[in-house]
Amino acid sequence: MNLPTPIKTRREEYADQTRSALLAAARTIFTTQGFAQANVGEIAEIARVTRGAFYHHFEDKQALFEALVVSLQAAAAQQIRAHAVAEPNVEARVMAGAAAFLDSCMEPAYRRLVIQDAPAVLGERRCREISEAYPYGLLIAAVTELRKVGRLDCENPYLVARMIGSMICEAALLLDGAGSSEEELKQQALAIVARVFAAFSCPPA
Repeated sequence: MNLPTPIKTRREEYADQTRSALLAAARTIFTTQGFAQANVGEIAEIARVTRGAFYHHFEDKQALFEALVVSLQAAAAQQIRAHAVAEPNVEARVMAGAAAFLDSCMEPAYRRLVIQDAPAVLGERRCREISEAYPYGLLIAAVTELRKVGRLDCENPYLVARMIGSMICEAALLLDGAGSSEEELKQQALAIVARVFAAFSCPPA
């Protein structure tokens, strides 16, 4: 039985709009200026809210940054699922997901905030927790499933998944500023990922 979606009050709707405005403003400021140079006042001004409204939603600048990283990772995971779901088998879903993940990693906000700045701002452990709740979690699950059904020969599927994901993130950094060569280099990067993945693959029984 499907329960009806609760109707939000006007106050709840306004709170959601305020939070969304702050995240959108933060995305612009953090991407162009970096975390260290950004300030709460400018973010609040661009979002057209008061400082009081800012601190009602976020404890400080770091809390806002973390919320933005989570939203970017969630969006990346959604894009991966959307591209992988139509593929006929797990192997094809992994490669479709890898291509979608690389596309996400190449977006300026994701590249700057998630890959470059987040480890220093949030710490490696927290970044790992967030990534494994979203895009890396999908890759880990897929690699684990392939090992379980005998299609992947690896002792540690978690490590394999983490290393493949790290390769994709590194490729996104190398592609930054590639200009007209970007698409060609992107395809080369995906071919490398495919070869690494194939090195662990087992033929069907």
